[in-house]
Amino acid sequence: MVELRARWDGLVPGPGELADELITRYVERNRRAYRDQYLEVVLTALESLIQLSTDPASVRLAAWFHRAVHEPGGTPAEDAEASARLAERLLPQYGVAAIRVAEVARLVRLTGELAAPPTDSYAPPRRDANGDVLLDAVNAILSADPVRYAVHAAEVRRDVGERRSALEQRYDDIRELLDGHLYRTQLARQRLSPVARVNLETELAGLDSELPAPWRGWQQAALTATATFSAIGATVVAIAAAGASWQIPTAPGAPGWPPVALALLAFISAPVLFRCARSSSQRACLIAGAVLAIAVTGLLIAWAQAPRTNPAVGVGLRVPLLIAALLLLLLSGGAALAGSLLRTKTARFLPSRNLGQQLAWLAVPGVVALTLLLVVQPLARNYVLSTNERVELSPRPAGLATPSTLNGTIAWMSKATLGAGAEEAVSTQYGIAIPRPNGVVDMLDAATGDLRWRYSRSDSDERPTIVAAGDGEYVLAEFPDVGYLLLDANTGQRKAAWPGRTRDHLIQQAQPLLTGERALHGSDKLHGLNPNGHERWSFEPGDCSDLEAAASMDTVVAFLGNCGDQPDAMVGLDLKSGKKLWTKAATDTYRRPVVAGGLVVVAEPGGDSDVPQALTAIEPRTGEVKWRWPVPQTWSCRTLLNAAGRYLIVIDCPGPSTVENRHTVVTAIDTATGQTAWQVTARVDPRAKVTVTPDGRVISLSRDTEACWANIIERTGFRQVRLPLGITCSRDAFAVGNQVLVTGDNAVIALR
Repeated sequence: MVELRARWDGLVPGPGELADELITRYVERNRRAYRDQYLEVVLTALESLIQLSTDPASVRLAAWFHRAVHEPGGTPAEDAEASARLAERLLPQYGVAAIRVAEVARLVRLTGELAAPPTDSYAPPRRDANGDVLLDAVNAILSADPVRYAVHAAEVRRDVGERRSALEQRYDDIRELLDGHLYRTQLARQRLSPVARVNLETELAGLDSELPAPWRGWQQAALTATATFSAIGATVVAIAAAGASWQIPTAPGAPGWPPVALALLAFISAPVLFRCARSSSQRACLIAGAVLAIAVTGLLIAWAQAPRTNPAVGVGLRVPLLIAALLLLLLSGGAALAGSLLRTKTARFLPSRNLGQQLAWLAVPGVVALTLLLVVQPLARNYVLSTNERVELSPRPAGLATPSTLNGTIAWMSKATLGAGAEEAVSTQYGIAIPRPNGVVDMLDAATGDLRWRYSRSDSDERPTIVAAGDGEYVLAEFPDVGYLLLDANTGQRKAAWPGRTRDHLIQQAQPLLTGERALHGSDKLHGLNPNGHERWSFEPGDCSDLEAAASMDTVVAFLGNCGDQPDAMVGLDLKSGKKLWTKAATDTYRRPVVAGGLVVVAEPGGDSDVPQALTAIEPRTGEVKWRWPVPQTWSCRTLLNAAGRYLIVIDCPGPSTVENRHTVVTAIDTATGQTAWQVTARVDPRAKVTVTPDGRVISLSRDTEACWANIIERTGFRQVRLPLGITCSRDAFAVGNQVLVTGDNAVIALR
């Protein structure tokens, strides 16, 4: 106290009553922090800095008053405000000029916020010399010797009250101090800052061990993990890009080194960026920034060099994969840079290991892996699909098809359908879809044959396989090396692309949609799909390598064969859910299931002959046999089954199987009763491929020396119609509904 009293001499005129009152306040019994030893440190430091002030007397008075009022647990702002009011009340009583009183009060109020501005923002246009000196003197306690500082820190924590709150508040206060300059004047920074930072960091490390911090530092750990595993992900994607084409078809002499170089760079970057994210050095920031610059440059080059698509050139999968790898490398470098900058302020004070950091290291690789599987892979495939497709649309409404009466004339002839054939046509609600070479699907108007739309792909040079799906609302096209694409039958726009795992599925039935999957080991599988390729259910019978199926409007009947030790069987499945409805043993392997009149009709094998022993109709919902139609034993050709409304059309040849057999027998079976409705035998080559219309006409083409003829076998008998010139008789006729199509010279022709 004597030393404090000596520092007051001459500061304010008078015998020193004001000094005694202030000293009494600092040593009173209920004060647990900011006592006389604290004031001694502040005043001592002030003397070494006072020459930097413009009003030394006001600064000294402010130092004496700045903690004159202190309540246990009070904040610096509360103490500063109360102390400033005390100065404003007492100083005028001792003859201090009003202007100095105002300056002292202003300076005291400044001590309510001791933290200096952050390093990057401390550049005020006008300096407050008096305020800077005072605040640096007040913060001089931070640079006291370690023992004295430890005592001060313990007093401050005890002053707060409840221990947990005290620790948390002290932790936040120290972090705030360390985030900026500890001192405002250059002189204080040089003399006091190094020791002060050591004291604060030592205290903060001790608080880390006392405070429960299960989540502290998870941000730093997440950034470090992101930098590491994103680089690893970039390596994986770049390796995948190395095995893909830059453009389709592959250009001769196309360089293959860029994805290899990128994979090598990303692989090396993973450990390097791991260290950068954990370092606060300038070198770490420069390395992370260099990786960022390389990734951005690579993205610009890849985007500029991407192939320009046309009907003959398509974009390969390497383009989106390379861009994805560069984006992952960009993310890796950005995370490393952010982690390094964050570590500059916080990482020295993070617990070495806690729950939050461990969870971050576990979660980030999972997120990166899911990103590769659920984001990168689908986006890359969708980019290739979208970039390589073109749709040419003619704004015309769909016309209605006119049934062919087959009078020997032509209803219409298509245009610009090079390489198309009638036997590959598919009927939809909006016209007739025709697949063509070079990855093209044409939609022809069923009334005129005019082109309604054309869908083409630059990345396919083969003819797609197409079926109608969704009750004729869609065209499902399988493009080699691309997979199944769902096209809107009205506009030609792609509505969906089936997932890559369905590429090996075989369409067993289009309406409703069933696919089969052949297994090299184990059992074949049957899948019920929506037109967009989303799987509703999957059926795997066990160990059966022969699986056929047919579906009515609500039920699937599956025929299981080659099931190892188990007998062949039939299984009924609900079409919507795939739920098993019934199972029945089959006495022999049924073949060639056909759905007619709501029943599933199968052929009972007749030994080694292609002629079945009988035809059996099964009620799909229950598995019951509705009727059995014995096949005449005199038939000798491969029996063909076709549905035609309520009738089952059976096509075979009568008599012994000899090359001289020139007759075909057509039988219509009423599916409601299983009885023969009509039967016609005609002199038509049984080896000719036939097409069956929904009204029960069986049509084939034949040629003699004079012309091409249409052979029509129907309920009323047999007739032949001479066809006009220009029809390619060597190619088969095809019925699209009751409209009959034939093939011409690079054209599809509808018969009238």
